[in-house]
Amino acid sequence: AKQGELQVMVGPRSALFTPFGKLRLIIIDEEHESSYKSENSPRYHARETAIHRAKLEGARVILGSATPSMEAYYRAKEGEYVLVKLEARFEERPLPRVSIIDMREQLKKGNRLALSLELREDLSQCLKKREQAMLFLNRRGYAGFVSCRSCGHVMKCPHCDVSLSEHNGRKLICHYCGYETVKPDKCPVCSSPYIGGFKAGTQQIQQVVEKEFPEARVLRMDMDTTKRKNSHEKILSAFSDGEADILVGTQMIVKGHDFANVTLVGVLAADLSLHANDYRAGERTFQLLTQAAGRAGRGSKPGEVVIQTYSPDHYSIQTAARQDYHAFYNEEIAYRTMMKYPPVWKMLVVFASGEDKAWLDKVMDAMAEVAKHMDLMVIGPSEAGFGKINDQYRKVIYIKNKDYEILVKAKNRLEQWIDLNNIRKKLLVNFDFNPMNSY
Repeated sequence: AKQGELQVMVGPRSALFTPFGKLRLIIIDEEHESSYKSENSPRYHARETAIHRAKLEGARVILGSATPSMEAYYRAKEGEYVLVKLEARFEERPLPRVSIIDMREQLKKGNRLALSLELREDLSQCLKKREQAMLFLNRRGYAGFVSCRSCGHVMKCPHCDVSLSEHNGRKLICHYCGYETVKPDKCPVCSSPYIGGFKAGTQQIQQVVEKEFPEARVLRMDMDTTKRKNSHEKILSAFSDGEADILVGTQMIVKGHDFANVTLVGVLAADLSLHANDYRAGERTFQLLTQAAGRAGRGSKPGEVVIQTYSPDHYSIQTAARQDYHAFYNEEIAYRTMMKYPPVWKMLVVFASGEDKAWLDKVMDAMAEVAKHMDLMVIGPSEAGFGKINDQYRKVIYIKNKDYEILVKAKNRLEQWIDLNNIRKKLLVNFDFNPMNSY
């Protein structure tokens, strides 16, 4: 590339550092993907890196997505980016018909299976027509939030508008501010005893499908079935060749795949991402559901999508069902503005871990005080999503301000304080701006 022998480089984040002598164009496809943010230090984001390099070299940047990130669309609305819209599907194909199934009603009908009555009927019809279906489980079945199965009420933090996470000893904890309460025996809204976390994973879903439809050929695609080399490609190739009728999987089955004979997509437990302990939960849910719906009807046959949820009226689910990004954005940006979250405000996360809990608590409390004296909005310190891993205690501080440069100065000052007090001898301390994932 440096010697001019290549004209195009295709790759992940690291492709941005290709030493082209005359770089003129950078294209970032699916720019909303959280994987464009590095999980290791330095925690650079591919979008920001691409734009900075383009400025240095006089190049253009194209960001492509059917569900743009809030940051990218916000900047387009503010006039920083040029917004170009594609108003129609490829070859003018119609969008799939989307049904939203209220799983609270399924419980009233006596159906306690992970598949709704409507989805089971649709699967039956799909198999009769010799067409294919995809069943998407919206996360790997981790019970990250607690909700009522009768009315759909989710236990949320009264201070941060994110769901509380269940810990040992029936504790419900907010990982943003540290708020803690006890898991109730009955729903505080409707008094139902059916309260808990969704625990079904892809393996259980596969077993349910095989029991309900013994004649169906079922493939499963998740972290467990794709550990071996080339297993990812083998599963997709087998499904594409018609060797299976139903593909059950996690997020990896709904991203960009094009199967002409898939006419039905079922989304199981849309709430698993909707009520994650993360301020981006609504955005992630909209993106996932829209991407999932886009897998149906990509060939000549019309598509159908069934979304199962305990929150059928939530704007993320309603707008995803209509494929209406603009309505979603307007609703979401109002909440982000009210709660002072990115992209309207900027956020700096201070993450620290160490074996000595008392020392960790003391240092994080002191750092929070240093930040408060800089006239910044400080939340925490609080326990991280996983408070202890491999005997390392973990805590976070969230710092907010409208001005990114002010947060950069705050980070530099905190690093000086850390070095001055020899903090890194006993603690690992990392900084992250506008995190893509919760800590």
